Amino acid sequence: MASLKIIRKRISSVRSTQQITKAMKMVAAAKLRRAQEAVVQSRAYAAKLSEVVASLASEASLREHRLVRVRTPESRVLLIVLTADRGLCGGFNANLIRQSETFLAREGATPSLAIVGRKGFDYYKKRAVEIREQYVGIAGRAPIEIARQLVARAVELFVTDEVDAVYVLYSQFRSALSQTPTIERVLPIEAPAAETDAGREYLFEPSREAVIEDLLPRYVEVKIFQALLESIASEHGARMTAMDSATNNASDMIERLTLEMNRARQATITKELMEIVGGAEALKG
Repeated sequence: MASLKIIRKRISSVRSTQQITKAMKMVAAAKLRRAQEAVVQSRAYAAKLSEVVASLASEASLREHRLVRVRTPESRVLLIVLTADRGLCGGFNANLIRQSETFLAREGATPSLAIVGRKGFDYYKKRAVEIREQYVGIAGRAPIEIARQLVARAVELFVTDEVDAVYVLYSQFRSALSQTPTIERVLPIEAPAAETDAGREYLFEPSREAVIEDLLPRYVEVKIFQALLESIASEHGARMTAMDSATNNASDMIERLTLEMNRARQATITKELMEIVGGAEALKG
């Protein structure tokens, strides 16, 4: 059994760690609220833009657009991986990396990566896979800025025939307890399913071609931006859940150590009493 001094030191250490995890949980909860609001607000805009693109997808001329035309087979694929800069968020980064490994292991494809987040970059920089773009230190940057840079690079690679398809891997936010790694194709643009009223006619100003040239890259940008917002919210939700579990585990450990300390103290007191009684009996003899 450990000495009382060692047990007290362990309890003090666990309490200090508990204070840190509790503070991190509160910070993550505050950030999650803002991130969740951003996700909800952006979904309405993304849904309306998808409706417009779906209504245009029925036209044969749009299917031959350079951002829509499908290339078969997809031998050169760019995968955009959205991870976090920091850890301490449970299995958030590990689940994304595991999903990316499964995707990259596809037969008949030569993959390359565009990585957002230090955790993903640190993992893949030591592996035999081409990293075309990396974005680290993203905590203080606006998601829309990162999305525009990603889209500009992805469109450039796709239009110049350096890649045949572009996919994005992100963690879809469902709740603070549930985040699902999701892979979606962003290039070539896959027209979303048309709604029942998506066959409406649109008036184009200044011209149909000019609007489409601006609309399709914006549609890709919105998909990447939405994925970034989902990923940010998922990271905060995963961190809040992980820190809550760590705080609860620290409480359980303090209880066990306190019980162990009380037993050690009782054993010390019993031993001292026995020594006193033994000494008294020896004096009597």
